[in-house]
Amino acid sequence: MGVQFSMVGMYGDWIKETIESYPKEFSFLNYRWRNLSEWKREARKKFFEYVVSPLTKAITTVNVKRRYNFDGLSIEELEWQLSFGPPTEAVFIKPDGEKGMLPGVLALHDHGGNKYFGKSKIISISNQQHPFLSEYQKVYYGGRSWACQLARRGYGVLVHDIFPFESRKIIASELPGFVVKRMMSHPEEIEEVRPEDIKGIETVTDYDVISESTGKIKKYNAFAGQHETLIAKSLVSAGLVWPGVYLLEDRAALDYLCSREDIDSSRIGCGGLSGGGMRTNCLAAVDDRIKCSVTAGFMTTWQDFALHTCYTHTWMIYIPILPRFMDYPDILSMRAPLPTMVLSTLDDPLFTLVEVKKAETLIKGVFDKAGAGENFVMNYYEGAHKFDIPMQEDAFSWFDRFLR
Repeated sequence: MGVQFSMVGMYGDWIKETIESYPKEFSFLNYRWRNLSEWKREARKKFFEYVVSPLTKAITTVNVKRRYNFDGLSIEELEWQLSFGPPTEAVFIKPDGEKGMLPGVLALHDHGGNKYFGKSKIISISNQQHPFLSEYQKVYYGGRSWACQLARRGYGVLVHDIFPFESRKIIASELPGFVVKRMMSHPEEIEEVRPEDIKGIETVTDYDVISESTGKIKKYNAFAGQHETLIAKSLVSAGLVWPGVYLLEDRAALDYLCSREDIDSSRIGCGGLSGGGMRTNCLAAVDDRIKCSVTAGFMTTWQDFALHTCYTHTWMIYIPILPRFMDYPDILSMRAPLPTMVLSTLDDPLFTLVEVKKAETLIKGVFDKAGAGENFVMNYYEGAHKFDIPMQEDAFSWFDRFLR
């Protein structure tokens, strides 16, 4: 037998034994659960024990910075202030000239190792789109802005930034300079911090984006990628987890979308690719205002993260302790029996296919036990990590089926 590689070397079997028990205590497939409503109540309660969000006041004011029409769409550029961080910028899109109430979709942007942009990665609202975004959309979205395309089908679509992307990003010069220098140094150059190091560098601005040149954007994203570990340490030290932060931000955006007079709050969906799929899994799991969800390029098991793929994933995924009580797919399954679609690709390097299919089996089992097997669909596509046009069309048809 060959070497069994894992992210913890020879300790892999031990980690596997620790995490590999099915079904978990708070999975609906566990024999203790017979009543769907009772299970959802208790499972969500357990989820929120570990997915801790910062305190914030409800959004009371949403400022419309600009209204205009572009390419058959009516567009509003928006801004609101949470009780932490800079203002959140968002864009609301609907068909130009539409007067009635529309179904609404919260379109959730991805991670993609690209924090300079957030919402802008999935929209196209002017003729001056940055070349970086044009190339990005070719790679991951079949060359089109899926949020705008969905709006053209008769939806009101809201796209917003979350911490720490685009309008919510962290600037390098806001950190102690010696920390940035140390963080961005090559490993062999990192030495123990000395008093003179701390005194010698007050700010580092090299990674601040002072222009939108592709080179500066890539440099900022390199800084932001290295900064993730420090952010995660800070959040955990404050008694928070990263999923709790973006879940709060996404629910605040959902509050606003549901409050609009041109949106039918009984017909709301959400979806996104990759980090947007990750956000969909949490938001759709715990908020029944989401009547229809689409997770693209983000479904597997905790075991996959633990043993095989954590090296390539963001700190934004992880929820300490919760894996003892529910597997990763059990999170999304908490929305049963509401319509739930998952889209995966067969050659996605971010996940192990056998674990993806194990996740499918778990979610399908929950929906079948809930008597709603027809409300869960998981499709597979050729290719790598993406949400291309054929996948988008399947997602749009799913939204049409349940929201139109």
